[in-house]
Amino acid sequence: MAKVKFDILETTCVPLPLENVDTDQIIPARFLSATSREGFGENLFRDWRYKKSGEKNTEFVLNNSKYSGKILVAGKNFGSGSSREHAVWAIFDYGFRAVVSSFFADIFMNNSLNNGLLPIVVTDDFLKKLQYLIQKEPSNKVRIDLDKQTLTIISTGDSVKFNINPYKKECLLKGLDDIDFLLSMKELITGYETNKSFVK
Repeated sequence: MAKVKFDILETTCVPLPLENVDTDQIIPARFLSATSREGFGENLFRDWRYKKSGEKNTEFVLNNSKYSGKILVAGKNFGSGSSREHAVWAIFDYGFRAVVSSFFADIFMNNSLNNGLLPIVVTDDFLKKLQYLIQKEPSNKVRIDLDKQTLTIISTGDSVKFNINPYKKECLLKGLDDIDFLLSMKELITGYETNKSFVK
């Protein structure tokens, strides 16, 4: 799905300081029948964003106008539960390009990297500090440099390095999904196969 190049992202953040957020809370199962990846964003955190009456829950962070940005700063153990890829589609379709947490479920992390969403793991202490600064002053910005693998809080200068699979990093930098990556290697693959046939 990754068609947008990810290099440097500088933006405000949306804080979601809740631990153990699972994929059913991210996108409830009743919204999984769609066949297209588009449109899932409107049901992101649906049961938290809306009351049973259908009214917006004004106490939920996504309905709070003072918070905006392309980075979701989540709590520990984000994306646990079922392996549904739709959870990542919903986050990406809503407009987020990165999620920061101190721990991600493995399947959610892999689904994110496969769909153009950058999951960044930081320490518990750094996560708490970032959450605190965002809630104290929502205009605080964060700069993500994927090439250097750094996340920096601009107002304080605090910066951390994060890990990412080198192959997935290259795919994100170039805006490629797995199929696009293979197609970009077509000439090399063809050349290898041709040379191999000559060896026989």
